[in-house]
Amino acid sequence: MTRAALALLTLCLPLPGWAQSVAERLNDYPTEARADYVFACMASNGQTRQALRQCACSIDEIAAILPYAAYVDAETVLSMRLTGGERMAVFNSAAAANHLVADLRRAQAEAEVVCFF
Repeated sequence: MTRAALALLTLCLPLPGWAQSVAERLNDYPTEARADYVFACMASNGQTRQALRQCACSIDEIAAILPYAAYVDAETVLSMRLTGGERMAVFNSAAAANHLVADLRRAQAEAEVVCFF
């Protein structure tokens, strides 16, 4: 077997469990969610090429810090907090909801430091 064939075979083999989970973890955000974040970020930071780079960097940093499921949960809590009524009061005061939002805010702050300064 030639070196090139051996190298190709090595690339085709499944990754070890720890490496595969890291790779999956870093890419568990669907493209649509990343694009939605970038569009909203650019609306807030300007429609420039630099804003595009910074906003794309920002969602990549958030994705590296926070699993997608936690991101969705936190976004859901934030969305529910915008809705009025007694039924939505639990989203304003529940410790679990506050923890989800705090984790998202920390990830966003870290992303802002890395990507915008």
